[in-house]
Amino acid sequence: MGFFVEDEISSQPASWRQAAAMAPALAEELRAPGERVGFVGCGTSWFMAQVVAAWRESAGHGESDAFSASEVPDRPYDRVVAITRSGTTTEVVELLRELEGLVPTRVVLGDTSTAAAHLAGGVYDLSFADEQSVVQTRFATSTLALYRAAFGADVEALALAAEAELAEPLPEGWAEAEQVSFLGRGWTIGLAHEAALKYRETSSSWAESYPAMDYRHGPISVAAPGRLVWMFGEPPAGLAEEVAATGATFVTDDRDPMVQLVRAQRVAVARAALLGVDPDSPRHLSRSVVLPA
Repeated sequence: MGFFVEDEISSQPASWRQAAAMAPALAEELRAPGERVGFVGCGTSWFMAQVVAAWRESAGHGESDAFSASEVPDRPYDRVVAITRSGTTTEVVELLRELEGLVPTRVVLGDTSTAAAHLAGGVYDLSFADEQSVVQTRFATSTLALYRAAFGADVEALALAAEAELAEPLPEGWAEAEQVSFLGRGWTIGLAHEAALKYRETSSSWAESYPAMDYRHGPISVAAPGRLVWMFGEPPAGLAEEVAATGATFVTDDRDPMVQLVRAQRVAVARAALLGVDPDSPRHLSRSVVLPA
């Protein structure tokens, strides 16, 4: 039986190209010098907000923060950008309603017929990347492709690299790993958090995520034979050797971290197939969290 998420993972290179074509409209707004911008979301979208905020601030375009939409502090922002696939998540909708008329807002959105589209001051329409699966893959990475292109990255090269990844068989034994620790540095910390979430959601398996340097401060104690430690981006000096000493498999390569995330998505689906669980409809989850009034 095929799953929606498998098709959505495979379609990512095409979605990245489509998102990149929208980038010129976003680039000028992103680069407004000195603006203080808050990026918000829930779940996967919060992790994408972390990545985008790190890109913007490291590029010197202004102070950039990322928060879960339910935990935005009371501090002044020149602009708030919400990321939401469904457009109906309660915390995001309530935040946009609170900010309406007070702070300029934008929303990166998978469904423009929803409340978030009507409340935000502007919409970046990624409905072409919307998904049928409960778990997010294509929408999240297309959001990243939009912003990377706006910051001047070559998204076509990324799409080609992702196509090559999708054509490769997965490494033997990875789906059998009983536990995975995903690690990142700088902007890839958000990707590590997303990979761990995807692994948990898709296969109901044990996965964690940490800043790579902090992994040594306790979490490495769970590393053992039959488990993976997966690094997004360049690992800190000595970490590979420390993990090897535990018997765990250390996963790293020189591909772009967005392409590494595609592989992590594929491994999560393979793990789900191995365990006989439905990766499209994880237990206890729904497409959007809408809380009772």
